[in-house]
Amino acid sequence: MNILVINCGSSSLKYQLLDMETKRPIAKGLVERIGMPGSVLIHRKAAGEKEIITAEIPNHMVAIQLVLDALVNSEYGVIKDLKEIGAVGHRVVHGGEKFAQSVLISDDVMKAIKECIELAPLHNPPNIAGIEACQNLMPGVPQVAVFDTAFHQTMPPYAYLYGLPYEMYEKYKIRKYGFHGTSHKYVSQRAAALLNRPLEDLKLISCHLGNGSSISAIQGGKSLENSMGFTPLEGLMMGTRSGDLDPAIVSYIMQKEDLTSKKVNEFLNTKCGVLGLSGVSSDFRDIEGAAAEGNYRAQLALDVFAYDVKKYIGSYAAVLNGVDAIIFTAGLGENSPEMRANICKGLNYLGVEIDPEKNDTRGKEADIATDNSRCRVLVIPTNEELMIAMDTYKIVNEG
Repeated sequence: MNILVINCGSSSLKYQLLDMETKRPIAKGLVERIGMPGSVLIHRKAAGEKEIITAEIPNHMVAIQLVLDALVNSEYGVIKDLKEIGAVGHRVVHGGEKFAQSVLISDDVMKAIKECIELAPLHNPPNIAGIEACQNLMPGVPQVAVFDTAFHQTMPPYAYLYGLPYEMYEKYKIRKYGFHGTSHKYVSQRAAALLNRPLEDLKLISCHLGNGSSISAIQGGKSLENSMGFTPLEGLMMGTRSGDLDPAIVSYIMQKEDLTSKKVNEFLNTKCGVLGLSGVSSDFRDIEGAAAEGNYRAQLALDVFAYDVKKYIGSYAAVLNGVDAIIFTAGLGENSPEMRANICKGLNYLGVEIDPEKNDTRGKEADIATDNSRCRVLVIPTNEELMIAMDTYKIVNEG
């Protein structure tokens, strides 16, 4: 069976078509600038050159029609008929408390996803647009929703509640939800395979480090904690997000800069993080380059980030009462030996010992700890698309 995975952003759409016999993509691509001038589809077969298709793409319906046309194109397509697509898996950012696992999309499921829009106003609407477009263009093909928040629904109340009046939770569902769940779920399963141990026996700390970053404490394959909270703004300092702040700072900045609540929220999400501290970029590669040339603020941003990650690892080791393995994943976690070494420095109390030669790796699975390290340190490239496809395949075949 072929599974089409769709990940819709507000002005972009990423997709992969995976062959579930091999669990490998046979085509993938990206639609950029949806609803904007200069919109384009970049399509690539698994073993082919990329095709760049320029077109007017006013909405997600047109974007998905272009994707489907590309998949069956006689020159650069990979299937002869859309009937060769057995199901579609959709990334949905927020499922609130309504979904603890991936689900087959029905009218009731769509209603529930729409009710979560106020919890993720930037993310859920384009996710919904992608689902509705696929339903219209591929009638009768099963559609599955895979939620970023679902994996973290195993967090206990004492972990997800804030120090607010309980009525705030009852009325508005203000609580920690956690994000990047699909990634944390995937790498934890891969960690068990690499360690050749049952997932149910493992205590893992998963570090998804990139422009958006989060850390999870995972025990027996279940999430006990995630550094992101009510929104993805909480937790680590990220590319452009501030991460954890004294709440009084928000009102203080509003008064000093004369900002509305909407503007201060935009500021904290788009102008802060390593971009704000370094003054260089939100891209860690640019910041590492500037730091190597002696830029003080760039080095400071890297040091603050590594320190933040180390604090979370320490606190999550306490939550787990020990740790069998620390996992590094996502763009920075997979590709920066320097950041991994900086984070792991001083974690010997957990039994962490990094082998510098093994750590000199990028973008592939590896155990970078020394043979004597009591705690394993793993680099595992994340594959959220495969995780979405696997969930979709399982649900469609079990149904």
